[in-house]
Amino acid sequence: MNNSNKPYLIDAVIGNSKFLASMGCTGRMYRLWWPNINYPQHVDCIRSGLNSGGSTTWFDEPLEGWSHEAQYVESTNILSVKAKSSTSLIEVTTTTFAVPDQDFIIRHYSFCNNGDNEFESTFIHYSSFHITESKLYNTTQFDDRLDALTHFRKQYFFSIGSANVCSSYQAGDSAWGSAQAGELNGTDITMSSDGILGWKLIVPSKSTVEITIYISAGTTQEEAAKVLSLARNHEYAHWFNLTRQYWHDFLAAAVPCPINNKEVRKLYERSLLTMKLMFDDQTGTVIAAPEFDEEFSRCGGYGYCWGRDAAFIAVAMDRSGLMGMSEKFYEWALSAQNKDGSWQQRHYHDGCLAPSWGLQIDEGASILWGMWRHYSVTRNNTFASKVWPTVQSGADFLMRHMDADTGLPLPTKDLWEERSAEHVYSSAAVFGGLMAAASFAEHHRDMELAETWRNAAEDIRINISARCWNDEKGSFYRGLKLQVDEATYWEASQLGLPVQVVKDAKGYKRYELYYDPVIDISLIGLSIPFEVFPIDDPRMEQTADTIEAMLTSPAVGGIKRYENDHYIGGNPWILTTLWLCQYRILQGGKDSSADLFRWVLNHQTELGHLPEQVDKATGETAWVVPLTWSHAMFVLAVHMLAEK
Repeated sequence: MNNSNKPYLIDAVIGNSKFLASMGCTGRMYRLWWPNINYPQHVDCIRSGLNSGGSTTWFDEPLEGWSHEAQYVESTNILSVKAKSSTSLIEVTTTTFAVPDQDFIIRHYSFCNNGDNEFESTFIHYSSFHITESKLYNTTQFDDRLDALTHFRKQYFFSIGSANVCSSYQAGDSAWGSAQAGELNGTDITMSSDGILGWKLIVPSKSTVEITIYISAGTTQEEAAKVLSLARNHEYAHWFNLTRQYWHDFLAAAVPCPINNKEVRKLYERSLLTMKLMFDDQTGTVIAAPEFDEEFSRCGGYGYCWGRDAAFIAVAMDRSGLMGMSEKFYEWALSAQNKDGSWQQRHYHDGCLAPSWGLQIDEGASILWGMWRHYSVTRNNTFASKVWPTVQSGADFLMRHMDADTGLPLPTKDLWEERSAEHVYSSAAVFGGLMAAASFAEHHRDMELAETWRNAAEDIRINISARCWNDEKGSFYRGLKLQVDEATYWEASQLGLPVQVVKDAKGYKRYELYYDPVIDISLIGLSIPFEVFPIDDPRMEQTADTIEAMLTSPAVGGIKRYENDHYIGGNPWILTTLWLCQYRILQGGKDSSADLFRWVLNHQTELGHLPEQVDKATGETAWVVPLTWSHAMFVLAVHMLAEK
């Protein structure tokens, strides 16, 4: 079965820092990453069904006459889905989780017969693996001695088996058609991606029968088999209790929710649990979201580590008492830094450069800023010494990347990765990065360097203040020297707006508007988090008011990124709404901050995840689920509210 039309929107994630899996609310598994959470992805399709009378009904599919109730086991990343049939009295509960520190996932099926008659069927488990995201050169093999189906390609092997001996199997050979009919032909090996296992199922009246399936992983066939044997060595209850306790212990080690409200506490805990799933224990990487657009059909992908997102997330980790995770991220950042002191746009878990649109100078500046925030919390002198060479190199790069004409950082991509200019937000981030570097220099008794970097930061503050205020709109400009196409340039020129043409080293023309007047939520970054201007600066207060007036989505509320945003329809975002909420909290705007905070609570998903966006017309979840940055901004807002 080629199930390439996977949904963009998913409902749940489970994992253990080696595995990450995205799931639907029906219990269907859409994607599975191993041995790292961002790459590679291996699953094409995994389905579960019951076959009676020569036809399989897939109970992980609502169109098959099943209704579903999904929830996480309380305070864990264990997903439980109850499926009820509209045509029979059978109920199936599927519980899915990755066991901590192990290379296997458990899918436990509980079949409950509420009828007065015995229920007889065949449980069908269909699996199709496109290992390393490739449809080519996959092999599927049934091993009779192991009583398991193994999918493999190159150095990746996945064995699927149970403690219950299967009654039938098939490797490839038109497996999907056989799965539909429930007639498995016993083919034991084939160069194809899919296979089936079947178990005879007899459930007496008013009784329950259970089958546990293990999906093990290894770099050799022997290793995957060994892991599967380990999984079978213990009863399901052992692994369930161990995993549940692991997540309870994780939350117990964190700072508890500082607001005594059940709804807030539940989302706060889900945010911490989600951030942990998006964190790679092996490398320290933090991904933006589980990848969901592998073909780049509507975006450039999300399963990568952005230095800026991760710096915000690391600050949220520090505020939540998860300092070990944030420190490991900063240690990873040392390996991802370029020799020239810069950090590029985004990276794979191993520090390799990911697909990119070009330099975003706020990425590296945010990492420097975050490093000092981390040290300010931990006072770990070993950490300060370890990162000091990196800080020096990073700050030196920022110093070299300044425009002598404006006193702001030279043009790079903005934080939304859409335009090139000398962005005010990027300038604020560089200010924060240089101030952080100056603090590190003072810590290391290098007062000359500290003064150099602090003076450079002050120059940025002065130039933003002198050059970037737009009195007409009552807001700071979004940036200077905005690169546009030729038609926009000529249109602006005819209106008498300041424009210019510059040539690069090869003589290619670049058309620029001197001012970018678009209202953008990122202007809040001048105060939160980078503190270029204080919260009560009259221009910041006016900018925040303009943002709220101009960017509030009229039909459903929430804050858009900027005027005339067209990405995925121009919806309000969770993190942008929380950004303004944080400003209002610190400003003392109780009613306004409460309304923004409540809006976020009202737009979490049914399973407690925070998406990137909310549909501007319907108010339903839109685009990425979950977005790690959204959860981090919520955690930070909770702590700000508690402190105020």
